[in-house]
Amino acid sequence: MQALPFATIAFILYVAAATWQGMTLFRRVPSRQGMVRVLGALGLLLHIPVVVELMSQAPGLLPGFTTSATLFMAVAVNVLLVASLFKPVLNASIVLFPLAGVALISATWLPNHAGHTGLTPGILLHAVSSALAFAMLAIAAAQAVLVGLQNQALRHHHIRGIVQSLPPLTTMERVLFELVWAGVVLLTLSIASGFIFLDNIFAQHLLHKTVLSLGAWVIFTTLLIGRYRFGWRGMRAVRWTLGGGALLVLAYFGSKFVLEILLNR
Repeated sequence: MQALPFATIAFILYVAAATWQGMTLFRRVPSRQGMVRVLGALGLLLHIPVVVELMSQAPGLLPGFTTSATLFMAVAVNVLLVASLFKPVLNASIVLFPLAGVALISATWLPNHAGHTGLTPGILLHAVSSALAFAMLAIAAAQAVLVGLQNQALRHHHIRGIVQSLPPLTTMERVLFELVWAGVVLLTLSIASGFIFLDNIFAQHLLHKTVLSLGAWVIFTTLLIGRYRFGWRGMRAVRWTLGGGALLVLAYFGSKFVLEILLNR
């Protein structure tokens, strides 16, 4: 299969959906959530064959940087589309859809590596929970960006534009913490299954992922405790969410990017 045509069309669909949703947010065009979902779903349908092709080219238990990024973004898009049917999170597509498109295009040009094979049910649980945790917390990070913009606009008494388009700030913050809660549960399952089913989770090739994932878990858990005990909200919640998200990205992709892309190993 030629992955580039699929990736290119998916990229166009993702960017078109994100652009329309972005213009809706700034009240330049009418809201068309159904259309945005359809464009995103079509992009995802073209996204999946590219993931399958990448994984068939370099099969292994530990996918390379490009395959991991493309796979995880596919999961994130899927989770976002489903969640948007029940929660007001579709605005997160403004961030996630273009990132998914960039991951796809990059995957067709950058080298693809893979680690060792040996998939077992326990390791499959670890892989699935890791992907879902990343997806949920990536959506939470995108939601945090919107909450931050909304907070700043209200602080400066800008009540038009983005403030009018988004749900009330209390609703946005409630959804943010619901996403973080779900993400922490999945991240806990991912870390626990890693300790149980991986031979040595502190081995050299996994050490950075383990330490940074635990660091992200501590940040997100502290945020939830702060919310429950001290009523944390607003920009404090935004900063903690983005900090935890940054650590998680480094955990999942940091060393892969350095070794495979920068050092070509």
